[in-house]
Amino acid sequence: MEMFELNLIGTLFQVHAMDMSDAVIVKSSRLKSVVWNDFDRIKKGDTCVAVCRHCKKKLSGSSTSGTSHLRNHLIRCQRRSSHGIAQYISTREKRKEGTLAIANFNIDQDANKDDNTLSLVNIKFEQTQLKDDSVNPGTNNFDQRRSRFDLARMIILHGYPLAMVEHVGFRAFVKNLQPLFELVSLNRVEADCIEIYEREKKKVNEMLDKLPGKISLSADVWNAVGDAEYLCLTSNYIDESWQLRRRILNFIRIDPSHTEDMVSEAIMSCLMYWDIDRKLFSMILDSCSTCDNIAVRIGDRLLQNRFLYCNGQLFDIRCAANVINAMVQHALGAVSEIVIKIRETIGYIKSSQIILAKFNEMAKEVGILSQKGLCLDNASQWNSTYSMLEVALEFKDVLILLQENDTAYKVCLSDVEWERITAVTSYLKLFVEVINVFTKNKYPTANIYFPELCDVKLHLIEWCKNSDDYISSLASRLRSKFDEYWEKCSLGLAVAAMLDPRFKMKLVDYYYPQIYGSMSGSRIEEVFDGVKALYNEHSIGSPLASHDQGLAWQVGNGPLLLQGSAKDSRDRLMGFDKFLHETSQGEGTKSDLDKYLEEPLFPRNVDFNILNWWRVHTPRYPVLSMMARNVLGIPMAKVAPELAFNHSGRVLDRDWSSLNPATVQALVCSQDWIRSELEN
Repeated sequence: MEMFELNLIGTLFQVHAMDMSDAVIVKSSRLKSVVWNDFDRIKKGDTCVAVCRHCKKKLSGSSTSGTSHLRNHLIRCQRRSSHGIAQYISTREKRKEGTLAIANFNIDQDANKDDNTLSLVNIKFEQTQLKDDSVNPGTNNFDQRRSRFDLARMIILHGYPLAMVEHVGFRAFVKNLQPLFELVSLNRVEADCIEIYEREKKKVNEMLDKLPGKISLSADVWNAVGDAEYLCLTSNYIDESWQLRRRILNFIRIDPSHTEDMVSEAIMSCLMYWDIDRKLFSMILDSCSTCDNIAVRIGDRLLQNRFLYCNGQLFDIRCAANVINAMVQHALGAVSEIVIKIRETIGYIKSSQIILAKFNEMAKEVGILSQKGLCLDNASQWNSTYSMLEVALEFKDVLILLQENDTAYKVCLSDVEWERITAVTSYLKLFVEVINVFTKNKYPTANIYFPELCDVKLHLIEWCKNSDDYISSLASRLRSKFDEYWEKCSLGLAVAAMLDPRFKMKLVDYYYPQIYGSMSGSRIEEVFDGVKALYNEHSIGSPLASHDQGLAWQVGNGPLLLQGSAKDSRDRLMGFDKFLHETSQGEGTKSDLDKYLEEPLFPRNVDFNILNWWRVHTPRYPVLSMMARNVLGIPMAKVAPELAFNHSGRVLDRDWSSLNPATVQALVCSQDWIRSELEN
């Protein structure tokens, strides 16, 4: 190989140095390669040179040089048309590139053997493009339009700035990679992104139209550069294969000065645009007075059209993670001065190697062998603040000893301050554990929240009994915040827990006596009545249910009402339905809910998948499975896992923030849709 390279280099020097005046064009039957259709082989003396017929460039024409360098030149030759370039790509190169070559992605597979996940994502991305753009896989001809949309899709997928297409470095890279590609402007790539958005939106619309169940809508406010804000509306649902899905539907610019009526109207317009107002099951908002009013306005509109179950009792849901975060901020605010002292203490100890060595020596004297070291927190992540406080408490005795032996240490804590920070750190410990449960899975189902939040409520009751008036007062304020959430959402949480076959009503029976004491009986009855009412409404509208299913339940002591809105008012057999219901009760017919609650609990184990359980048991519980599909799809905590411990909310990328709001919506929505498609 080395000798071949030396011969090639030597020949190239001779080519550039030779005088072509005495050269002779060689025509020989031995020149079998198709490359000679585009080259003249010229010989002078013992030296041969290949001259491109298009650009007149001279390359080595020696028989020892082979023809690979000639093929490579033809692929890149700007004077030559793209027609027929594919024939010069060697068989070896085609095999190496495989499917990716068809999709205009020249990926070195040897360099990516350790990244199988990335390869699969790339292949899915390309297959989607092939399907969308109807590219003929039988040819490798360059396609300008196809490449343009590949570029736009890449920008959307990875969140790149649109202006990158005008960056000098990017343009030079693309020109060298594929000289045939006509570079695009920012306006052109923006138009391509919007076209991709319109195409993907059509797919989402068709998907929403075919959903077998209801949709829960979550609303989040994103901050942008300056004072700009965007309202992100996300659909949450369980699809026909019993997979929990999320899709962003709208990303609309809102002005902080907008009234609640204006925001409510904007949300209703989005619901009606997608034609999902009649499919809405619940709406998930943050806990604040503004959201209270928005939820009431939208709920009233939907109730007027009888679109909501149970008179809207399960419609207004608040984010569980949001209420936990609100309690955390309140607790940290109450001990903010103590937290600052601990930060200053850690900064002092780490300011000098001598002080740090002295501190470590004292730790050994006290007998603390902790593997954790003192470290400052990231003030924007409250779990980081918890970790800092937890470690500081482990070294409490050492810090007290440092105070006694170092006169320069001026920020020491008093005994009362140590007691208070100990109490607050125990609060944070519980809150961190709860949030970790919420965010353990990317798409958590609604059944996981009830036991965690019951535990929070029980701890709050206990914390209020603290002998320190300051701490008990703080705990009371936290409890007040939580109780507002609990009164609004506890029914939905309990119904979701009932639909877990490992617990059914037993979890409510276990927790409510601890929470409500002597009042627990009536509270449990309220949950049971809510379950029965929700089941009855699902049974009336179910195409899977026989007439005698579901209606065997009577809510409370009141009459059982057949909802005429679910029937054709001209149906002459409505009286027959009532007769069938009355006679079936005497025959002991059992509904789905009867059978489900009477059967033994499913064993608890770590591998349990509740959606898979309901998928398998849908034939046995046709009505109850419809109810499970709608309830379990509610995102009780809508926070993204990566933002679960953030003090601030979502922030829009600076580059995208500067774009037209319509373009921003196109980019954010289509990015979410494309990424979701790649995950499937």
